[in-house]
Amino acid sequence: MIGANGEMLGIMSSDKALELAYDQGMDLVMMSAQATPPVCKIMDYGKFLFERSKREKEAKKKQQTVELKEIQLSCRIDTHDFETKVKHALRFLGDGNKVRVVMKFKGREMSHMNIGKEVLEKFEAACSGAGAVDKKPVLDGRFMSMVISPVKAK
Repeated sequence: MIGANGEMLGIMSSDKALELAYDQGMDLVMMSAQATPPVCKIMDYGKFLFERSKREKEAKKKQQTVELKEIQLSCRIDTHDFETKVKHALRFLGDGNKVRVVMKFKGREMSHMNIGKEVLEKFEAACSGAGAVDKKPVLDGRFMSMVISPVKAK
Protein backbone atom coordinates (compact mmCIF):
# COMPACT_ATOMS: atom_id res chain seq x y z
CA MET A 1 0.00 0.00 0.00
CA ILE A 2 1.31 3.42 -1.01
CA GLY A 3 -0.08 6.64 0.45
CA ALA A 4 -1.21 9.79 -1.35
CA ASN A 5 2.20 11.45 -0.89
CA GLY A 6 4.19 8.40 -2.00
CA GLU A 7 4.93 7.05 1.49
CA MET A 8 4.81 3.31 2.16
CA LEU A 9 1.89 2.29 4.38
CA GLY A 10 2.72 -1.41 4.43
CA ILE A 11 0.60 -4.50 3.78
CA MET A 12 -3.07 -4.30 4.80
CA SER A 13 -6.44 -5.76 3.91
CA SER A 14 -8.38 -4.33 0.98
CA ASP A 15 -11.27 -3.23 3.26
CA LYS A 16 -8.92 -1.25 5.50
CA ALA A 17 -7.16 0.25 2.46
CA LEU A 18 -10.48 1.32 0.89
CA GLU A 19 -11.61 2.86 4.18
CA LEU A 20 -8.32 4.76 4.51
CA ALA A 21 -8.62 6.07 0.93
CA TYR A 22 -12.22 7.22 1.30
CA ASP A 23 -11.43 8.93 4.64
CA GLN A 24 -8.93 11.10 2.74
CA GLY A 25 -11.47 11.76 -0.07
CA MET A 26 -9.34 9.86 -2.60
CA ASP A 27 -9.60 6.64 -4.61
CA LEU A 28 -7.75 3.35 -4.19
CA VAL A 29 -6.05 2.40 -7.47
CA MET A 30 -4.37 -0.94 -8.13
CA MET A 31 -1.00 -0.13 -9.72
CA SER A 32 0.43 -3.62 -10.13
CA ALA A 33 -1.88 -6.63 -10.01
CA GLN A 34 0.87 -9.15 -10.92
CA ALA A 35 2.97 -8.40 -7.82
CA THR A 36 2.61 -10.50 -4.70
CA PRO A 37 0.94 -8.88 -2.76
CA PRO A 38 -0.71 -6.50 -5.29
CA VAL A 39 0.46 -2.88 -5.07
CA CYS A 40 -2.24 -0.25 -4.52
CA LYS A 41 -1.98 3.52 -4.23
CA ILE A 42 -4.22 6.17 -2.73
CA MET A 43 -4.77 8.93 -5.32
CA ASP A 44 -7.32 11.09 -7.10
CA TYR A 45 -8.23 8.82 -10.04
CA GLY A 46 -9.69 11.62 -12.19
CA LYS A 47 -6.47 13.62 -11.86
CA PHE A 48 -4.45 10.47 -12.66
CA LEU A 49 -6.44 9.88 -15.88
CA PHE A 50 -6.08 13.55 -16.86
CA GLU A 51 -2.29 13.49 -16.36
CA ARG A 52 -1.99 10.23 -18.31
CA SER A 53 -4.02 11.55 -21.27
CA LYS A 54 -1.94 14.75 -21.20
CA ARG A 55 1.30 12.71 -21.43
CA GLU A 56 -0.12 10.60 -24.27
CA LYS A 57 -1.13 13.72 -26.24
CA GLU A 58 2.35 15.18 -25.74
CA ALA A 59 3.97 11.95 -26.95
CA LYS A 60 1.63 11.89 -29.97
CA LYS A 61 2.67 15.44 -30.92
CA LYS A 62 6.35 14.49 -30.90
CA GLN A 63 5.86 11.33 -32.96
CA GLN A 64 6.34 11.72 -36.69
CA THR A 65 4.01 9.93 -39.07
CA VAL A 66 5.39 8.65 -42.35
CA GLU A 67 3.03 8.51 -45.29
CA LEU A 68 3.50 6.50 -48.46
CA LYS A 69 3.11 8.74 -51.52
CA GLU A 70 2.73 7.21 -54.97
CA ILE A 71 4.11 8.43 -58.28
CA GLN A 72 3.01 6.73 -61.50
CA LEU A 73 5.20 6.54 -64.58
CA SER A 74 4.88 4.96 -68.00
CA CYS A 75 7.49 3.57 -70.40
CA ARG A 76 6.92 6.37 -72.90
CA ILE A 77 7.40 9.25 -70.42
CA ASP A 78 9.08 12.34 -71.88
CA THR A 79 12.04 14.13 -70.27
CA HIS A 80 10.13 17.15 -68.91
CA ASP A 81 7.37 14.95 -67.45
CA PHE A 82 10.06 12.76 -65.91
CA GLU A 83 11.78 15.78 -64.34
CA THR A 84 8.46 17.01 -62.94
CA LYS A 85 7.79 13.62 -61.36
CA VAL A 86 11.32 13.64 -59.87
CA LYS A 87 10.66 17.10 -58.37
CA HIS A 88 7.46 15.80 -56.78
CA ALA A 89 9.31 12.80 -55.37
CA LEU A 90 12.10 15.01 -53.99
CA ARG A 91 9.49 17.22 -52.31
CA PHE A 92 7.80 14.18 -50.75
CA LEU A 93 11.14 12.80 -49.55
CA GLY A 94 12.07 16.22 -48.15
CA ASP A 95 8.84 16.19 -46.10
CA GLY A 96 9.93 12.83 -44.64
CA ASN A 97 7.47 10.63 -46.55
CA LYS A 98 8.22 7.42 -48.42
CA VAL A 99 7.59 7.31 -52.17
CA ARG A 100 6.31 4.34 -54.17
CA VAL A 101 7.20 4.66 -57.84
CA VAL A 102 4.87 2.61 -60.05
CA MET A 103 5.59 1.85 -63.70
CA LYS A 104 2.41 0.96 -65.63
CA PHE A 105 2.63 -1.31 -68.67
CA LYS A 106 -0.15 -1.14 -71.25
CA GLY A 107 -0.73 -3.54 -74.13
CA ARG A 108 2.46 -4.48 -75.99
CA GLU A 109 4.64 -2.62 -73.48
CA MET A 110 4.61 -5.86 -71.48
CA SER A 111 7.14 -7.29 -73.93
CA HIS A 112 9.54 -4.36 -73.23
CA MET A 113 10.01 -4.66 -69.47
CA ASN A 114 13.68 -3.71 -69.79
CA ILE A 115 12.69 -0.16 -70.86
CA GLY A 116 10.53 0.20 -67.75
CA LYS A 117 13.32 -1.09 -65.53
CA GLU A 118 15.74 1.43 -67.09
CA VAL A 119 13.31 4.30 -66.40
CA LEU A 120 12.97 3.19 -62.77
CA GLU A 121 16.76 2.98 -62.41
CA LYS A 122 17.05 6.47 -63.89
CA PHE A 123 14.43 7.68 -61.39
CA GLU A 124 16.38 6.04 -58.55
CA ALA A 125 19.57 7.81 -59.67
CA ALA A 126 17.75 11.17 -59.84
CA CYS A 127 16.45 10.75 -56.26
CA SER A 128 19.69 9.35 -54.83
CA GLY A 129 20.55 12.55 -52.90
CA ALA A 130 17.28 12.73 -50.96
CA GLY A 131 16.31 9.06 -50.69
CA ALA A 132 17.52 5.49 -50.73
CA VAL A 133 15.73 2.52 -52.28
CA ASP A 134 13.90 0.46 -49.68
CA LYS A 135 12.45 -2.09 -52.07
CA LYS A 136 14.03 -2.78 -55.45
CA PRO A 137 11.82 -2.79 -58.59
CA VAL A 138 9.42 -5.75 -58.49
CA LEU A 139 6.97 -6.83 -61.20
CA ASP A 140 3.39 -7.37 -60.01
CA GLY A 141 1.02 -8.10 -62.88
CA ARG A 142 1.09 -5.09 -65.23
CA PHE A 143 2.86 -2.90 -62.67
CA MET A 144 6.53 -2.65 -61.71
CA SER A 145 7.06 -0.79 -58.44
CA MET A 146 9.81 0.24 -56.05
CA VAL A 147 9.80 2.12 -52.73
CA ILE A 148 12.17 4.97 -51.90
CA SER A 149 12.55 6.11 -48.29
CA PRO A 150 14.01 9.45 -47.17
CA VAL A 151 17.63 9.68 -46.04
CA LYS A 152 18.02 11.05 -42.50
CA ALA A 153 19.57 14.52 -42.46
CA LYS A 154 22.61 14.85 -40.21
